[in-house]
Amino acid sequence: MRSSTGNRSTADGSTADGEGAERAGPGRDLPALLAGAAAGTAACGALLALTDSGSPLRGPCALFFLLAAPALAIAMALRGLDPFGRLIAALAGAVALDMLVAQAMLTVHRWSVTGGIVAVTVLSLLILLATWVRQGAGSREGTPEGSKTGQSFVTAKPTDS
Repeated sequence: MRSSTGNRSTADGSTADGEGAERAGPGRDLPALLAGAAAGTAACGALLALTDSGSPLRGPCALFFLLAAPALAIAMALRGLDPFGRLIAALAGAVALDMLVAQAMLTVHRWSVTGGIVAVTVLSLLILLATWVRQGAGSREGTPEGSKTGQSFVTAKPTDS
């Protein structure tokens, strides 16, 4: 069996050169399909809740949005964990954030569905923005100052001879 690069692939899906090959078969696009369906469902839930629709799908889809938006933001911030731990921590953080928003809105007597959706959206976007800024700063941290301007640095190492 030949892969698209011309290397022979083995039974476990890796090539003879030791390089990993893409998964073949009908399930290879399933994660992307599920992510798209989840994003569409969450967006539909937020839209139905913000427009005060009378649809029977408003409640389940809005609840899915209230769990998915902060969970995604928290999961992006926790990239160092293994996938299962990241999932559990992100869902727990999403529930905690939702309860925090609900408690704050009830405390100041300003509870509304629209306000809750907007507050959770804003907090989720702030978490994503903080994660994006932190990851951007981390990628620039390891580069020398001159490499940004095209200058090169020569460092002399002491010799023992």
